[in-house]
Amino acid sequence: MLRLNRENIASNKMQWHEAGIKTYSFSDAEVIRKTKMKPQWLHFGGGNIFRAFIARLQQELLEKSLVSTGIIVATTHNKEVITKLYRPYDNLSVAVTMHADGTFTKEVIGDITESLICDAKEKKDWQRMQEIFTAPSLQMVSFTITEKAYKLKDYNEAYFPAVVEDMKNGPENVSSPMGCVTSLLYSRYKAGGQPVALLSMDNCSHNGDKLKEAVTTFAESWIKNNFLDPDFLVYIQNENRVTFPWSMIDKITPQPSARVRQDLQKCGFQDADLISTGKSESSLFVNAEKTEYLVIEDKFPNGRPPLEKTGVIFVDRATVDKVEHMKVCTCLNPLHTTLAVYGCLLGYKSIADEMKDAELKKLIQLIGYQEGLPVVVNPKVLDPKKFIDEVIEERFSNPNIPDTPQRIASDTSQKVGIRFGETIKAYGENARKLKYIPLAIAGWCRYLLGVDDNGHSFVPSPDPMLVYLQKNLTNIKLGEPATATGKLTEILSNKNIFGSNLYEVGLGQKVEGYFSELIAGEGAVRNVLKKYV
Repeated sequence: MLRLNRENIASNKMQWHEAGIKTYSFSDAEVIRKTKMKPQWLHFGGGNIFRAFIARLQQELLEKSLVSTGIIVATTHNKEVITKLYRPYDNLSVAVTMHADGTFTKEVIGDITESLICDAKEKKDWQRMQEIFTAPSLQMVSFTITEKAYKLKDYNEAYFPAVVEDMKNGPENVSSPMGCVTSLLYSRYKAGGQPVALLSMDNCSHNGDKLKEAVTTFAESWIKNNFLDPDFLVYIQNENRVTFPWSMIDKITPQPSARVRQDLQKCGFQDADLISTGKSESSLFVNAEKTEYLVIEDKFPNGRPPLEKTGVIFVDRATVDKVEHMKVCTCLNPLHTTLAVYGCLLGYKSIADEMKDAELKKLIQLIGYQEGLPVVVNPKVLDPKKFIDEVIEERFSNPNIPDTPQRIASDTSQKVGIRFGETIKAYGENARKLKYIPLAIAGWCRYLLGVDDNGHSFVPSPDPMLVYLQKNLTNIKLGEPATATGKLTEILSNKNIFGSNLYEVGLGQKVEGYFSELIAGEGAVRNVLKKYV
């Protein structure tokens, strides 16, 4: 019987092997001991991308005896991830690679040595977090907490309530993600100001700057209110002491697959059931595609693990910027978002199934190759054309990846400014010539109505601006294009959403025109795709 705990793995190595699940060979007791004494790597965010990709990299280094410590994981927003998913199972998980031929590769991830709740109210965990942050051995603190966690203000430019409370109460009583990080970094400063790198691996443009801006904003507020030594600001702005490297990460890690669960259960794995963690469902296994990329600005003032031995690409900031623009603005993310909104409208439940749809595949090819590639700067370390080829022909088309348009459609208002807006900016005065990016934007606006192409209602995926967006679209009726007159103006002119006023760059009216056609009646979405694609 295979149960996910360290004792079971140690005493049943052969059973795990016969079940086709690879286990680690290093001494986990020794790794746990060394990591507790001299922590080197703390990671915020215990979700899928961390377990399937990032944690596995350090495990590979441990297996090669290139490092001697593991990773400590912490969460800032959902403590049930720690109390239900990590601690009861000795911080172990099973990473499953989903190959296009239908097979799975399975591996126990055992290098996560400790899991903590990052909240000043959790006294014992908070004390341990401070111990880790003040340890001279700490080299880097990494993050996969989503772009939302770095935001301190809502779309009205008002601070979120938790941020207001943290700014008012000072660093000793924090609960917001960035308040906690800034407070802990101040603890390191007070303990001697040892160097450290704070590395965002979140999938957003210039992620290191977003993290630095949030930390700096908290520091300035607390200094203004006499909570902190003013020289703390000097510390976090000195790149010989604290750095905020940029990075680009890419690996599709969808929600737990029923097929993977059944396969694990068939192998004798007893802990494959879903686990409720707050408002979401998680599992002790994480499934992901084989393809993965991680490009990092090599700026670590206290050293770092030799992750280049695992395929991580270390470069300068300018190259990270080019790679990130290539992926997020052209070669993957805009195509994903396009498939997401149109997939929901056409009733698809799988990205791979969408790739069998001639019009949808053609649409993302036109957006990627015809409109995106001409303005991409080749970063040299990855080839943009080959990257799109792989995305369209191998990654999105992989039938073994249970990724859904509904998942990808989440938080689209936070993404369109990067995924489409940057390409629009790159075209400058020629942006008005674009045809397919405005069609994707019109599709998103059509999606916001919550009515599919057959006239059936559906619930749009979570989005922090959903109420605001749908309020602007009130009383638009399918089959009555005239009801849309003037309704898109506030949305399409909102620079906070798109990075520019779409009317000023000559695309607002074009999006409105597409939108009118998309709401002409049942079947209009399909008809529009056939007409323009």
